[in-house]
Formats: sequence, C-alpha cells, structure tokens
Amino acid sequence: MSAASAGSTPGFLVWRLSMKWRVAVDRAVGPLGLTHAQYSLLGSLLDMERSGLRPSQRQLADHTGLEPLYVSKLARALEAAGLIERVRDPADTRAVQLSLTAHGREATRRAIAVVHKLLDQLLEPLGGLDGQRTEAFSRELAALLDAPPDSPTKE
Repeated sequence: MSAASAGSTPGFLVWRLSMKWRVAVDRAVGPLGLTHAQYSLLGSLLDMERSGLRPSQRQLADHTGLEPLYVSKLARALEAAGLIERVRDPADTRAVQLSLTAHGREATRRAIAVVHKLLDQLLEPLGGLDGQRTEAFSRELAALLDAPPDSPTKE
C-alpha cells in the first residue's frame, strides 16, 4: 500500500481507484474517438443487445448507473457519430430505444479489446484479469454494489 493510501477509508480508496481507472480508460479509448462514458454506454448496449434487448435510454441509464439526462446527451452524440440508432418505442412514444449500428458494433468491439488489455495490466497486482484474487475482488465489489444504501442518518 502506498504512503498516500495508508490509513485511508475504504470509500476513499474505491473513489481513488475509480478515478485512476476512469482516466486510464479515457486515455486508452481516446485514440478510437471515444470517452470512458461513451465506451461504458456502448459496451453496456452491446451486452444488452446480446441478451436480446433493445433497451430504452432509461433502461440503459439504470444498467450503467449513469444519470438518465447524461445518457440522453451521450446517446445524441453517439447517434451523431453514427455509432447508435435512437428510435421511438412503438409501445411508449415517450421512450427512446437504442441500438448499435454496424459501425457502432465494430467500434465497440475494438474498444472492448483495448480496454480488456488495459484491465489485464491494471489488475496485474491481483494476478491479471483471470487471476483468482481478481475473481475474489470482483465478488467483493459486486457484493458492495448489490447492497442497498441505507437511508441518511439524522443527527
């Protein structure tokens, strides 16, 4: 553990790690014309499409943990770049469904390959992407993400 991390709270360490990784992913996908947030949206959309879904912007926001308004803004930019298609949901005209274009699917696959290599490097201290410690770390993170937040404490 670095001197800067010694004595830090778990919350601070998670925040610092997320910032470190976000910057690393931004740098890795930048040459592909993407930001970390755009990559997260595209990768999630590809994953949802593989499951047979054509998600709404709201469903994609829920899946990624991004704010719906931010997903809308990202989706418009990705549509303008020819990476996704936005169409009105025939069952609910207020909702917009998203899907990858052929160009978007290929760009997403390239970005996933780049990020996969990056994650293997970032996770090297735990044995790499396929390491046992990484699997345990992932389970611990999933448990934290699955835990419902407590209501704010009243003083």
